[in-house]
Amino acid sequence: MSAHTPPPAAVALKYEAGDPAPKVVAKGRGRLAEAIIAKAREAGVYVHQSPELLKLLIGLDLDERIPPELYVAVAELLAWVYRLEQEKQTARPRL
Repeated sequence: MSAHTPPPAAVALKYEAGDPAPKVVAKGRGRLAEAIIAKAREAGVYVHQSPELLKLLIGLDLDERIPPELYVAVAELLAWVYRLEQEKQTARPRL
């Protein structure tokens, strides 16, 4: 990593049915970001890379719900993840 390359950054969101909005459950830069991403992948959680969305989310506090102006962007991301999960379910052979 050169001096001009910013360290990696990551934000983890959690949303459950009934929640008013997703909230930030983890965030960090550098090694912490790498650890967040590794844990997500180990747990089978989808990792989406969007530098623009990351810039908007990284400034939120832990346990803070996303602001209304990000609802559409995050809803589209959640819909994408849902579609991937559905495709994964239908692709599994049934025993």
